[in-house]
Amino acid sequence: MHTPSCPAGRPWKKPSAARARRPYGSTAMLPAPLPGVAVAAVVVPPPGSRGRNATIAIAWLATMLLGAGGAAGEGAFRVESEIFVDGAKEPVARSLTLFRDGVAWDFLETSPAEKPEPPAAGSGGEQLGEIVLHDPARERIILVDPRRNVKTRIDAIRLERLSVSLASWARKSDDRLVRWSGGPDFGEGMTETKDRLELVGPRVRYDVELTAAASPEIARRYRRFADTAILLKALVRPGGLPPFPRLAINRRLEAADAVPASVALEIDARGFPLSARADRVKCVHRFHPRLLTGDIERIEEAESRVAVSDDVDLAAFVAAAPKAD
Repeated sequence: MHTPSCPAGRPWKKPSAARARRPYGSTAMLPAPLPGVAVAAVVVPPPGSRGRNATIAIAWLATMLLGAGGAAGEGAFRVESEIFVDGAKEPVARSLTLFRDGVAWDFLETSPAEKPEPPAAGSGGEQLGEIVLHDPARERIILVDPRRNVKTRIDAIRLERLSVSLASWARKSDDRLVRWSGGPDFGEGMTETKDRLELVGPRVRYDVELTAAASPEIARRYRRFADTAILLKALVRPGGLPPFPRLAINRRLEAADAVPASVALEIDARGFPLSARADRVKCVHRFHPRLLTGDIERIEEAESRVAVSDDVDLAAFVAAAPKAD
């Protein structure tokens, strides 16, 4: 007698009576849903039906439910951010960060003061802000200016060298705030509770509202992105507070498997030896466990822009780029 075998080569077993009684056309045989993923009714085909076509349909539906973010292990998710200055009710800047397939796409919205030019042709009337591709596997960051159709590439080693030189400079500063910001130890000024973290230094205070990450992997990936973003800002738009207090905060958040719901920076800028800045800046983050259909289209459009944009060096890219307030 011929004995059927399963794809893994294990001997075939007769289904249990309970399993045999499950009606076709139900969801009884489906696995438990992933956290944050909606459940849709999937029809399980009866014997004799075209099983291959049904399998393809189920696989397509699963991809759609996972946010079209590739394999489930990639953990695609999105983060919406808004920046508020000095207690204002309206944000001065917004960004959307999409995590998918091991990279992060950061879409930065230009502020009203930075929109003197008309929308680019083919943009549907939307103002095109800067796009930043964080690609840790290739140890690179790519900045794209869609309005000028140019891009520049920054290798990760360049940010590492910047970090070393900035720390050395800050620790030798005559200003207490700058010297404190050079680190490396911020433990004495840091206090933590279940949902809050505070870091206090000379004339400066960070207040972080934290929330549990959907998984330790998401906490790790967001920390890696946030670290790179703060160092990138120090390279592209220098003049602010050295990045090391924020890097220490990011490290503590990852250790707690948490992500920031908001980060507020209060600073007494009097006597600050660098550029003038607002006294209070707050960034609010909203994390979503999967991508939307429009997000996939936005990523595809960004990939196309990276491919067709002209390469320039960082100096040329920054020279004509809009200046931050």
